[in-house]
Amino acid sequence: MAFARTCSVALVGVEGVVVEVQAGLEPGVAAFTLVGLPDKSLTESKDRVRAAVVNSGAPWPQKKLTVGLSPASVPKSGSGFDLAVAAAVLGAAERIDPRVLADIVMIGELGLDGRVRPVRGVLPAVLAAADAGYEQVVVPECAAAEASLVPGISVLGIRSLRQLIAVLADEPVPEEEQPEHGRPDPLLAGLRVPGTGAATGMHTVGAAQHDHGHDLADVVGQTSARTAVVVAAAGGHHLLLEGPPGAGKTMLAERLPAILPRLDRQEALEVTAVHSVAGLLPPGKPLIDVPPYCAPHHSATMQALVGGGHGTARPGAVSLSHRGVLFLDESPEFSSQALDALRQPLEAGHVVIARSAGVVRFPAKFLMVLAANPCPCGRFSLKDDQCECPPSAIRRYQARLSGPLLDRVDLRVEVDRVTRSELTATGARGESTAQVADRVRAARERAAARLAGTPWRTNSEIPGRELRSRFHAAPGAMDEAERSLERGVLTARGIDRVLRVAWTVADLVGHDRPDATDVALALQLRTGVPRGVPMAIGATA
Repeated sequence: MAFARTCSVALVGVEGVVVEVQAGLEPGVAAFTLVGLPDKSLTESKDRVRAAVVNSGAPWPQKKLTVGLSPASVPKSGSGFDLAVAAAVLGAAERIDPRVLADIVMIGELGLDGRVRPVRGVLPAVLAAADAGYEQVVVPECAAAEASLVPGISVLGIRSLRQLIAVLADEPVPEEEQPEHGRPDPLLAGLRVPGTGAATGMHTVGAAQHDHGHDLADVVGQTSARTAVVVAAAGGHHLLLEGPPGAGKTMLAERLPAILPRLDRQEALEVTAVHSVAGLLPPGKPLIDVPPYCAPHHSATMQALVGGGHGTARPGAVSLSHRGVLFLDESPEFSSQALDALRQPLEAGHVVIARSAGVVRFPAKFLMVLAANPCPCGRFSLKDDQCECPPSAIRRYQARLSGPLLDRVDLRVEVDRVTRSELTATGARGESTAQVADRVRAARERAAARLAGTPWRTNSEIPGRELRSRFHAAPGAMDEAERSLERGVLTARGIDRVLRVAWTVADLVGHDRPDATDVALALQLRTGVPRGVPMAIGATA
């Protein structure tokens, strides 16, 4: 019996499992059997592989052919196994030396003409291959840059099955036709799958560092809200902006990603892996190194927010905003089921999706910004009586954001209407995005120096027990917060969050540890109750 084997990768969420693709030929009636728990798209690879091999100039073996995917207990989906199946079949038919194939991982979809098309999840698949000890991968040519992000592994990008056969058989490599200049390459279509990111509002336009199209200086007035945005960026704290329509809540949220520090190498790989699995990796940009910004519409379902869907679980908005900003505009209009599903990822930093085929885990460490109107008409305010909503309607509307969800929000700020004098003033504008980004970066560097040797990098990540035992405020600084706990204004989780925010305020103003003023400002940002301290910090004063 002629036999050959090579390898590919099955993705489970953003984690990969190396799969051995085995092909065996034996005498008998010509037939093609594929075993090993394949899904429908993988079962159809039999016809794609046969046509691709024949159209690449190689003879199709007229024997009984069995292709096995091992381990057989792992579900396998997608068309990314086509290239490995074709290579294993050609190895069993002795068109390629089987010994050459054994230690190579192959990822790619085959067209009927033998061209190799890209698939979703190339980066996490190559990461899994590298972790398993493999040193060579073969991927589609247009995905080679993405695969090359993984250090210590040799990447071969090919455009067709003919090229792969020539490389492995040590023959002259044929030149494949390139698209005409100015015309789109049809092979790039597989890098971005339409529909997989529907309702997520994912884009990185507003996330570019110092993006002049979304400058924080464009926001008129709103000293309290600007301070809250700076604190949120410096410490990774979740934020609620409440105010009437047109006050600038969306403007502030869109400018938040630009003041966040750029992603380091490990964070960039995590974010790129999620977007690669979702089919949202933009062509020509293999590495996402700026914080993503995700703003789903309020009609988004729970599956669109946290992930899931029919068949293979897909990452949702919380995972697409990993290491970035998740903005929920008109947050009371989201379904209560979808909002309450955010509780677990807010605490754990990841989301776990259980399905009958298994459990999938996606990373979800994001900075959440909620925007809400004070009432259904949006005009309710303690300063005037323009609102026409009855008190019962106002209570019902505000109760759509549940207490357990709001308890996980560190900062709550009321965004007031912009006055005529503020809007028409010709004086100096507020701080620009570049200036605020420098202050945020300095604050994060102070926090990183303090947290050196620990698994945490920002103040929002420190567990409550460690926060109380290792990172103390100045003597007497927490007295007012503790009295709020006794009166029931704060929960035990709430007082921990006040201390985290106080540490972030101290980092922004350059204090060694939070004093009473820092804690008072943190309490004011947490509860919305004035504490007699100015809302401006540092250069914003």
